[in-house]
Amino acid sequence: MNAPDSSLVANVAWRLSDITGSDDGASIYPLLDDAAARAEVLQRFRGRLGLLSAGEMATFWSEVEDTSELLARVGNFAQLRFATDTANPANGALMMAVQERSTAIGTTIVWVELEWAALDDAFVESVLASEHLARWRHNLRVLRLNRPHLLTEPEEKILAEKALTGASAWSRLFDEQLSGLRVTLASGEPGTSIAFEEAFSRLQSPDRAVRAEVATGITETLAPGLRTRAYIYNTLLADKATDDRLRTYDSWISSRNLANQATDKSIRALIEAVVSRYEVVRRWYRLKAKLLGLEKLSFYDRNASLATGEVEQRIAWDEAKTIVLDAYASYSPTLAAGAQRFFDEGWIDAPLRDAKQGGAFCAPVTPNLHPYVLVNFTGTRRDVLTLAHELGHGLHFLLAKDQSLFEHVTPLTLAETASVFGEAVTFGRLLENETDPRRRMSLLAGSVDDSIATVFRQVSMWRFEDAAHVARRSEGELSVERINELWLASQQELFGDTVETDGYDSWWSYIPHFIHTPGYVYAYAYGQLLALSVYKRSLDGGPAFAEKYLAMLAAGGSRSPEELTAMVDCDLTDPGFWLAGLDLVEERLAAAELAAESLWLAV
Repeated sequence: MNAPDSSLVANVAWRLSDITGSDDGASIYPLLDDAAARAEVLQRFRGRLGLLSAGEMATFWSEVEDTSELLARVGNFAQLRFATDTANPANGALMMAVQERSTAIGTTIVWVELEWAALDDAFVESVLASEHLARWRHNLRVLRLNRPHLLTEPEEKILAEKALTGASAWSRLFDEQLSGLRVTLASGEPGTSIAFEEAFSRLQSPDRAVRAEVATGITETLAPGLRTRAYIYNTLLADKATDDRLRTYDSWISSRNLANQATDKSIRALIEAVVSRYEVVRRWYRLKAKLLGLEKLSFYDRNASLATGEVEQRIAWDEAKTIVLDAYASYSPTLAAGAQRFFDEGWIDAPLRDAKQGGAFCAPVTPNLHPYVLVNFTGTRRDVLTLAHELGHGLHFLLAKDQSLFEHVTPLTLAETASVFGEAVTFGRLLENETDPRRRMSLLAGSVDDSIATVFRQVSMWRFEDAAHVARRSEGELSVERINELWLASQQELFGDTVETDGYDSWWSYIPHFIHTPGYVYAYAYGQLLALSVYKRSLDGGPAFAEKYLAMLAAGGSRSPEELTAMVDCDLTDPGFWLAGLDLVEERLAAAELAAESLWLAV
């Protein structure tokens, strides 16, 4: 493999002109004017939904979709520009202008969901039985599940307008704080620093001195703004508590579960199943300590690569692209052709830049356009798998392009299925092509690390969120020390006696999911366990199974999670489903243990 050429990845930038016709921010304003005009035209239906025929109802929802699509386009344009340079005042101003105008337009059609939810059940079922409504049928049924939690129209308008200077404003402040962080290393030249994302990638270094230095640097970088981020989190915890009280949700997670079309009971069952297998994590960390020659891991050792010397390699962007495309092609030419378009048509933004949003994501935009992928590529194997992961999301959205805007995207519980599947296919390809025993062992170890990060760590983070939301509601504003305490308790529960956590107490404060999408993280565990099960079945199912899988992706969110997974022969109502997925994780651990015993522990 070659050393990464930063000049190659530097040119991998997306073209946002596909969304509005121009890269100029001014291009959004005609679209906003059009959306406002369409929202005004919708008023002719107000107070009359219960009198419409099925054909007229279809006309109404088509116009609602057209209006919503315009708002989605301008919103994505502004968000994606901001993500590539959060420090540019023009990008922040554009995003705020879009949010303000979109909110103003949105409040004029708040009545739509309220009036639809209030309609008589018999009437609704009679119009939904018509093929005229087939395009929106599932979503329209889901909308009515919110009936117990909707407020009056004036109240809904107030909450929507105040959100601009409430939750969304605090979320933006958090992003701006994080995006500007750089990590100074003790061994670096005076006055020099590295990007936050680059620092985290160095925690995979096989050199413990590097890991320890980087961890210290990250902790020191988090320290100055910690109280501000704690205040942001406190404010958002309190804001959500108010929303939940006004909308009469049973618990802090109920709204997330309802949006995911999942019951509180089913998600608790998932959480409890994963927690019951925490020993898998501890077993791996005991072994990993031995493989690294340590008595006990420190928190910064958890993601250490087991590669040493010539085994540790960086991957060039073009090579990463080839690996991922070959992996997708090995499973389905349709997936490979779709993934190729992301590279050819400017749908990816890949290089590290100052003030670029950290992490990785895929934005679906609208079914009439195309998705966009953001990664921060540093040339690690993890980066290759992240690229495969985000392209999995993108392919899911691309294949579901024939669905309506409202059924284009699945609930969060299924949102990670295609992405984790793409990772699994890519990992399988990497392992298949690797003949060096040490590198094969390193790959297996990385796979176990990734499963732990995606299933067990996400559940432990959900447990932290659960504790934080409950504590904020019962104790009042939480001090930095109290939040740190709750964080460490959730992590120590996961690690048991296998990991030293000194210095880890503030590391909750860089995780954006806690800020933007409370409760989201359990979807990673859900999606990972589901995708691993689907992937295992795919290995035995051949082309016939691949067709089922592609059909499930193409269905988007047009059916319930149970109906979608039934398309690939999975039964989410089976109590043993989650434990079966966890068994697959444990199988990977057992394979790594055997490889370690024969390769490392025997010498």
